[in-house]
Amino acid sequence: MKKILLEKLLEKCREQTYQKQYEYIMNLLEEEKIKPVKASRLNGKSPALYREYWVLEEKKDYSTYIEELRYEIVPDISVDYYLRHLESYEADRTWVLELNQYLKNKKKTLQFKVSVNERSFEIWGQEKFLSRGQGKRILNRCGLELSFFNIYETTEPLAYYSLTRNIPQNLLILENKDTFFSMRRHLLEGNEEILGIKIDTLIYGAGKGIFRSFEDFDLCVEPYMQAEGNQIFYFGDLDYEGIGIYENLAELFNEEWKIIPFMAGYEKMLDKAVKAVSIPETKERQNRNIKNIFFSYFSTERIKQMKEILEKGRYVPQEILNISDF
Repeated sequence: MKKILLEKLLEKCREQTYQKQYEYIMNLLEEEKIKPVKASRLNGKSPALYREYWVLEEKKDYSTYIEELRYEIVPDISVDYYLRHLESYEADRTWVLELNQYLKNKKKTLQFKVSVNERSFEIWGQEKFLSRGQGKRILNRCGLELSFFNIYETTEPLAYYSLTRNIPQNLLILENKDTFFSMRRHLLEGNEEILGIKIDTLIYGAGKGIFRSFEDFDLCVEPYMQAEGNQIFYFGDLDYEGIGIYENLAELFNEEWKIIPFMAGYEKMLDKAVKAVSIPETKERQNRNIKNIFFSYFSTERIKQMKEILEKGRYVPQEILNISDF
C-alpha cells in the first residue's frame, strides 16, 4: 500500500464543490479503493475528510477458480486448502489440473508400482517433480501422501563380488572402498578365507550409503545371496561413526537378517593399532551415541582395548589392514 494526499485524490474534481468532492471520496471508501490514514488528522472542513489515505490494491475476482475447485476437481484431491488460499491455487493451478486429469483418465495405472521418477513423469511430464520441494508442497496442499501413488525410491545399485554361488554362504559388508578392493584381490588370487573365515561374497557398503542400498537388498542381488542360512558380517572403521553404522544397520534389518560384526577383522585392526607409531584423531562432529550391540560380541579384554582408543579421541581406520594381512 502507498499513501496519497487528499489534494492528489481530488485533482479529478478540483473544480467541483466541496460537497461533490466529499461524495467522491466517500465513493472511493465504499468501493474499498482507499482507506484513511487516521494519524493524518482531519482537514477541518465540514463534513470532514482525512488529510491522507492508503491506496488499496484492487481485489482479484477468483469466482472462476472457486467454481473449478468445487465442481471439476476429483474427490481424491482435497480442495480445502486452495479454497482458503486462492492466490496459491492460481500459482499451483497448472500442476493441480495435470494431476486432476491423470486421476480422471489414468487412475488405473496406479495399480502398477513404479519408481518415483517414472510416476512423476507419467503425471507431470517432469521426472523430478515429486522429489523436489515444489511437488511435495503441492501434494501436501492436495491432501495426498506419496504412498497414494504406489511408488518406490530407487537406490544406487549394490556393488558386490561373489567368489561362489554356494548356499548357505558368508557375506561380508565393507564400509570402505579400499578394503573392498584389497579383499577382492585376495579372493581373486585363489584364496577362499579372509582372516580364517570363509567368505563367499563381498559387498561394498559405501559408509552410510548401505542403509538405502540394503532397503532394496532383495531386488538388487541374486537369489543365492538371499538364501536361508546365509550369514552376513559387517566390517568398518573402529570409530563412533563406524560402530553406529553397524548398530543402525543391524537394528533396521533385524527381522530379515542377523548381521554381526566381522570380529576377526576388528581384532586384527586392534593388534596392528597397538604396534602402530600413532593412530589418527577422531573426526570432528561424530555422533557418539552408540549402544552396546557392537561391543556385546567381543571379549571383556577387547572391549576395554576399543573403549580406551575411543575415549582418548582416537580411532582405527579399516585401511590399517591391507592385502598382506588377510
